[in-house]
Amino acid sequence: MSEERKSALHAGCETCPAHHAANLKKLGVDMENWDYVVALAGNPNTGKSTVFNALTGLRQHTGNWPGKTVTRAEGGFVYGGNRYKIVDLPGTYSLLATSMDEEVARDFILFGQPDVTVVVVDATRLERNLNLLLQVLEITDRVVVCLNLIDEAKRHNLTIDERALARDLGVPVVPTSARYGDGLERLTSEIQSVATGKAVLSPHRIQSDSSELSDAVSQLAEQIAEEFPGLPNARWVALRLLDGDSRIVEAVRKGELGDLTQVGPETMAEAARRSAG
Repeated sequence: MSEERKSALHAGCETCPAHHAANLKKLGVDMENWDYVVALAGNPNTGKSTVFNALTGLRQHTGNWPGKTVTRAEGGFVYGGNRYKIVDLPGTYSLLATSMDEEVARDFILFGQPDVTVVVVDATRLERNLNLLLQVLEITDRVVVCLNLIDEAKRHNLTIDERALARDLGVPVVPTSARYGDGLERLTSEIQSVATGKAVLSPHRIQSDSSELSDAVSQLAEQIAEEFPGLPNARWVALRLLDGDSRIVEAVRKGELGDLTQVGPETMAEAARRSAG
């Protein structure tokens, strides 16, 4: 492959996968024969497993995450001529990595760089679910919000303006009732739009009220960006370093974050195959 071709691929194309194939393999997820990878995240009891089952049908299997006792479910579906692998992350309230489930979910989103992260939220308890959603948006902007259990919300006379919510969050919001199959066609359509780069995303970022913290984050994020050019989430990494997150400190010291800014061999080959096709 020519240097010009490598340079073009490294610069990226709008329809090429964003996932980090080499890191996904380390995390136990093989992307051979799949075009895009979708992470499914959410609090417990949001209907996440129902969404997973509805999207994948019988095309799924379970196992454990490498070196963990945490169960991992994988499945897939075909939409618009593309093959999507879905990885059902552990149900968790946070990505602060204070438990094994949180660590697994956080590491997959950060180091695997899924093409889309679908965050399933409970329409009847939206405020409670926003904590995880906003944390995910700090790591990646490639997000689709699945506003599930919308039927329950209506039964309790709760009305949610999903258009206003999407505008405020800067990512697509899709109302669903997964157990009845409602909204799943639109959900898969939005997943494709984000995965292929067609969706215009402007994710909400929480701004600190403290000028001291804001300045510290900005300065550290700038240093991180200089050390790891192209890192998609330097601000989030800065926040975790300031919080003393040992896993992120280790990733900086070992240069793992630098790996995320480069096109790995498998990703390069996949991009070349797609371009040729």
